[in-house]
Amino acid sequence: MKENLLLVLQILGTVLGGLGIFLLGMKHLSEGLQATAGSGLRKFMAHATSHRLVGVGTGVLSTIIVQSSSIITVMLVGFVSTALMTLPQAFSVLIGANIGTTATVWIIAYAPDPQMLGLIGLALGGVLYFFVRGERVHNLGLTVIGLGLVFMGLYFMSKGVAPIKQNPEVAKVFTSMSAASAFGVVKVAVCAMLLTAVIQSSAATIAIAMALAQQGLIAYDVAIAVLFGANVGTTATGWIAAIGGTADAKRTALSHTLSNLVGSVVLLPFFPLFVKAGQALFPNYGAVETIVVSGQATQAFTHMMAPIAVTDTLFACCRGLIFFPVARPFCRLIERIVKQPENEKPHLSCLKVGTLMSPVIACDQALQEVNFMKESDLELLACARKVIAGESDEADENHITHREDILDTVQKEVTDFLGSVMSKRLSWDVAERARRLLRLTDELESVSDEVAAVLKAVKRLRKQNQRISDVSLQVILSVHDRVAAFAAQVTPWIRSPRPTIDIDQVQNESKDLHEFIRECRHTQLGRVGPEDPGSSVRVLVELDIINAYERVRAYYLNIAETLAGRKR
Repeated sequence: MKENLLLVLQILGTVLGGLGIFLLGMKHLSEGLQATAGSGLRKFMAHATSHRLVGVGTGVLSTIIVQSSSIITVMLVGFVSTALMTLPQAFSVLIGANIGTTATVWIIAYAPDPQMLGLIGLALGGVLYFFVRGERVHNLGLTVIGLGLVFMGLYFMSKGVAPIKQNPEVAKVFTSMSAASAFGVVKVAVCAMLLTAVIQSSAATIAIAMALAQQGLIAYDVAIAVLFGANVGTTATGWIAAIGGTADAKRTALSHTLSNLVGSVVLLPFFPLFVKAGQALFPNYGAVETIVVSGQATQAFTHMMAPIAVTDTLFACCRGLIFFPVARPFCRLIERIVKQPENEKPHLSCLKVGTLMSPVIACDQALQEVNFMKESDLELLACARKVIAGESDEADENHITHREDILDTVQKEVTDFLGSVMSKRLSWDVAERARRLLRLTDELESVSDEVAAVLKAVKRLRKQNQRISDVSLQVILSVHDRVAAFAAQVTPWIRSPRPTIDIDQVQNESKDLHEFIRECRHTQLGRVGPEDPGSSVRVLVELDIINAYERVRAYYLNIAETLAGRKR
């Protein structure tokens, strides 16, 4: 009994340790590839979806590039949430992603010596990462390190399950699993689905099944049943990304889960054909060779992995063929299931968890909030003019106060969100974009503060039973109109991916506006006189309003300089 317990602990320690190394390797591999091709991949995916077939091909290539269907799912949730893609376009890419993710299984199947490949990957990646300069080389080094860790994880998982055969009681737990009946297939698939949902990697679940099959601990058909469940469990990542998100985000996640689940159920009656297909394509299936593990000779089914890999690809292709012809009706069904609330606006929480896997999409989501702040500020400036002119009502003034509070919250949300993103390894362009967005949120929030200050100044005059004089009103409205026009000129560049800004011209316009405001201030100071006892208080309040607009001008100049790369 004691020996069995020690054996179980040894097996668990080695397998779980290998799983941890495998998952860490997949993380570094994906991060390195994203840092190398993140922005380019985003543009490729966003623009290569003109046709459904092109979308499928995009999904296949994109998933092979980043070696993670979970990353692609998160990116698609972000694209649909930000209206860069429609749901049918995203669903076509998801079909391709399900096929592309099988490339990882092929790599695992044809790794000649995982331990040696792992050590070579770690050595080469370490040299590139630690001893060679250059961001691209560092990203490549991180990628190679990740690949090395993946192979080392495979080695330890395979090494961990090998001793199971030495103890019949422990081995019986695995060998008792059967996929001879429909119930047995479903039972194995459900277990694989739950495991994949927890570790969020179908590749890791399949790798464990391959290691067990290689040692003869589970039958080949049991390993195929694992594929059915793992491909459903991997869709959990999309739901994590869509938590608290928009209806479009939830539709994308639901379409992924429902298509994989329905595809697995529809193909379940053909399970024996999938089993025979892999065996037929590889005549050496089931060949036994003697290998040495921990100094002891043991028999292993060395030709078991390739049939599992090809069956995984066939399974993914068959699911794709089921849904590709009915993609549009299927997406319409999803849209009916998940209703679109009226006046729904995307929130950062849509991808609060999931986008940490994809910094490029995280920046897209942050841009949505920055754009909301931009539009809100223009709206608040319009309300401020009504307040100054005495044309506002209580609803307008409450709107200014309420929206200013909202923008304070949005700025904090964006700052915390991008802070989490910037804690990851980022390529230079993505890191620069995140810093630029942080600066923009700060400037835009400051504009809302100044509009609130204008409202408070006007209210101070009301409490003293005064109002802005007719002469001063014309001056202040002129200042407002010129500042608002300057803001309207600058803000469209925020949404543009590569704005062409003649920053010298903008700076000259800002300088002219600054001189105009200074002259208005000087003129206002001359309005204080003994013939008007209350003029000093009124003029000071009017100066406060003009000063607020001067600061607004400076904030929009900062925005233009930030977008032009002149301000850091």
